[in-house]
Amino acid sequence: MIDQRGKVVLVTGGTMGIGLATALAYGKVGARTILTYRWGSADLDHVRAAFDAIGAAAPLIVEADVSQDPDTTALMRTIGSECDRVDVLVSNVAFALRIKGLEDYQERSLFKSIDYTAWPMWAYTKAIHDAFGKYPRYVVGLSSDGPDGYFMNYDFVAMSKAVLETMCRYMNFRLYSEGVRVNVVRSRLVRTESFDATFGADFHEFLESLGGFEDCYTTPSDIANVILALGSGLLDAVGGQVIMADKGFEFFDNLMGIAERAKARDRVFWKKEQ
Repeated sequence: MIDQRGKVVLVTGGTMGIGLATALAYGKVGARTILTYRWGSADLDHVRAAFDAIGAAAPLIVEADVSQDPDTTALMRTIGSECDRVDVLVSNVAFALRIKGLEDYQERSLFKSIDYTAWPMWAYTKAIHDAFGKYPRYVVGLSSDGPDGYFMNYDFVAMSKAVLETMCRYMNFRLYSEGVRVNVVRSRLVRTESFDATFGADFHEFLESLGGFEDCYTTPSDIANVILALGSGLLDAVGGQVIMADKGFEFFDNLMGIAERAKARDRVFWKKEQ
């Protein structure tokens, strides 16, 4: 149903994790993919091998820091040497200081988090328009449910994601007359290198100790398929939305849900009624 041949897709932070999975999803259905990364953060041979393994065209991989305007300008010039437009922008990069306590709250660190996590969704959209004379048809940002619930070490990431989600709604309104659709996909427990770096490996052991959470993880490919659908033309009625992709765990990862799922696996936390 989804044929993206002839489409040009730009994925920031596209060489690992959710970004790479998204690029592969688009590449598999024929899109021309462009991936960005920061210096030293990508295994380019691994990325190219992943595309080759699914029979997708090799991506254009460009080193570009999303927070640096000169890098953005150079990126658009590089894209323009091979393509005449960008149809889909996936703003995937997130970066923030790990917060262990209030002593880590620094204004400059918060602004840097926003510069990397939220602002590029608009900065890249505008840069594409400036370079090619039109906006991408679809813009998708990556978020989490950090703005709505506590996650350890996550303060500045959550604040930046809140900015991203609000920006999505206003961008969709402002760009609606241009035929642009802007949405955000939220993910929760997706085990990637950045997830482990934020929460630590001990967190996974804790989840396993609870029981009933063995299948709580959503894969990068799961998230990528949601992003692909949003940029496919099949969901053009969806705009300015924050979509949670977590297999429904947001609803039942409370104490009652933990207990019910544990009971279903014959692990009981209280004495059964006689």
